[in-house]
Amino acid sequence: MFSVFKLMVLLLLARIGAGLHGGEVGFTYNGFQGSDLQLDGIANITSNGLLVLTNATKRQKGHVFYRTPIHFLDQFSSSSSGGAAALSFSTTFVFAIISQYPDWTGNGIAFVIAPTVGLPGAFTGRYLGLFNPYNVGNSGNHIFAVELDTVKNTNFIDINNNHVGIDINGLVSVASAPASYFDKNALPENLSLISGEPLQVWVDYDGVHKQLNVTLAPINISKPSVPLLSLSLDLSPIMEDPMFIGFSASTGHRTASHYVLGWSFKLNGRAEEFNLTLLPTLPRQGLNQKRTILIIVLPIIAVALVLTSIFGILIMVKRKRKFAEVLEEWELDYGPHRFKYKDLYMATKGFKHKELLGIGGFGRVYRGVLPTSKIEVAVKKISHESIQGMREFVAEIVTVGQLRHRNLVTLLGYCRRKGELLLVYEFMPNGSLDKFLFDPSMPVLNWSQRFRIIRGVASALFYLHEGWEQVVVHRDVKSSNVLLDGEFNARLGDFGLARLYGHGTEPQTTHVAGTLGYLAPELSRTGKANTSTDVFAFGAFMLEVACGRRPINSRASAEEVVLVDWVFSCWSRGVLLDTVDPNLGINYIEQEMEVVLKLGLLCSNWVPTARPNMRQVVQCLEGELPLPDVSSLSLSANGVTLVDGESFDDFVMPVSGSIEEWVLSGGR
Repeated sequence: MFSVFKLMVLLLLARIGAGLHGGEVGFTYNGFQGSDLQLDGIANITSNGLLVLTNATKRQKGHVFYRTPIHFLDQFSSSSSGGAAALSFSTTFVFAIISQYPDWTGNGIAFVIAPTVGLPGAFTGRYLGLFNPYNVGNSGNHIFAVELDTVKNTNFIDINNNHVGIDINGLVSVASAPASYFDKNALPENLSLISGEPLQVWVDYDGVHKQLNVTLAPINISKPSVPLLSLSLDLSPIMEDPMFIGFSASTGHRTASHYVLGWSFKLNGRAEEFNLTLLPTLPRQGLNQKRTILIIVLPIIAVALVLTSIFGILIMVKRKRKFAEVLEEWELDYGPHRFKYKDLYMATKGFKHKELLGIGGFGRVYRGVLPTSKIEVAVKKISHESIQGMREFVAEIVTVGQLRHRNLVTLLGYCRRKGELLLVYEFMPNGSLDKFLFDPSMPVLNWSQRFRIIRGVASALFYLHEGWEQVVVHRDVKSSNVLLDGEFNARLGDFGLARLYGHGTEPQTTHVAGTLGYLAPELSRTGKANTSTDVFAFGAFMLEVACGRRPINSRASAEEVVLVDWVFSCWSRGVLLDTVDPNLGINYIEQEMEVVLKLGLLCSNWVPTARPNMRQVVQCLEGELPLPDVSSLSLSANGVTLVDGESFDDFVMPVSGSIEEWVLSGGR
């Protein structure tokens, strides 16, 4: 009995001794004066206790290790891999990276746990002074590191040039995140590792639950409750007995200075927090160059004063030219429709890229807020090198600007400047319809919304063709030209622009204005657009909205490349509703869907005279006119057509009642 008790006591003492072997298992350095550290490379400690890993010297490295080895393995507890389990530890440190050029810095800094000090054979530059090309990624390295990297190395699959990563035996991080921290509301706040400002890092490992957390924050903020990186990880296979802890940094052809202001570590406990008032201060940037700068700057000041007045005059002239417009006497009649270029420049914040809404064949569209009225607008910039026909050009714009319909985007006016023409439209907050049809990140439009959009576009085209004092041919009906207002009502946009481009430089190689898949076949022969070619494009548009597919998809199977041919094929096999957009599931009104699909086929007729006009299309969609028997349709080598090329009018008669009544009474 006594021998058993004696053995238990010896085992307990041995376990305690294992944790204490090699000296202390915890320390805190508020500055590094008198610290027990081993320095390697160009690392040094300044007179005020600042630890300098590297200075602004190319292709150098610096290592600093706590001189006393630490036993991270608990010999009396086994890991899942069968060996001794790694003990819990906690460390925190304050660091700063200062570059002479804020956007061009040397490589980053790393906290490291390694089996040896000095990391012999390690390379500078992208290897962070930790590895070399021959051992990086080798499982025999037994190196754990937390990198604070300021260069994006594609060889190591870095996410960006400002990230925090967890490295095991190599530099392809097992987890990484952009440098940031989470505030009290758990919202991310970005940080810059090369800002030159001190940042604090916490690395906490729970040996019981095998959980590793890495947290980053400015030093004037307490430790965030949500870590930047949290990873389920067993460090037991990485640890040897004993290990050394420290820091590594290096420079390549890019240079920076890497500093550590304070460091705290605790094995089987929580590292002590710093007394921030005791931390050493960073060197003032440029102080050692002050005298040189003064010597250089003072003589220049006299010359600068003389040049300033000259530059001021040049800037005023340049600014005047910057906002100069082309304004001729005949344009005075269009005063209410003409915008000042300066107002549009200010509205779009100088046509900044962040205000860009989209890029099309005819130009770029920017979001803007008019400075005086605060009206939100969309401004389209169109390059226009030809001045021939400009008078007719602007007259047409102003004429189109008089169009008013609830399903048309209102053209508010224009501005003409040098080689540019700017068109100002009413702004549509929900953007274009094609995003909701083809972008998987956007919400799915339900059938009620889609059917309302189809009827809205049909109503707009009917107005353009017959409802105004002149016939307006749109020439480019497609989902990307259908915009959605705040309530997802359809607004047909870009009306008249294809014709407008006919006076100037062609934006595409073809002389036929429009988009492949929506172009009526006769356009390739005559090049002349009319209301019937708009109907053909609207047919493709209806099928596009109902099926959730583009009119032509080169990646689809041979049968499905051309949407209208595929829909016809499914109809002929009695499975018309198989073409419905899978995103709708079964959540649609079958009768309405059949009307849209069949009407889309009829509008896509190869023979122009066999297509309905937009008045008939609207009547069919509203249930005021029946569709002809689609069994009269056939698919030839040219495309879908009515047998013998009959007219649409030969097949329809006015009908009373709703679409549902007509379909259910045998209209299929």
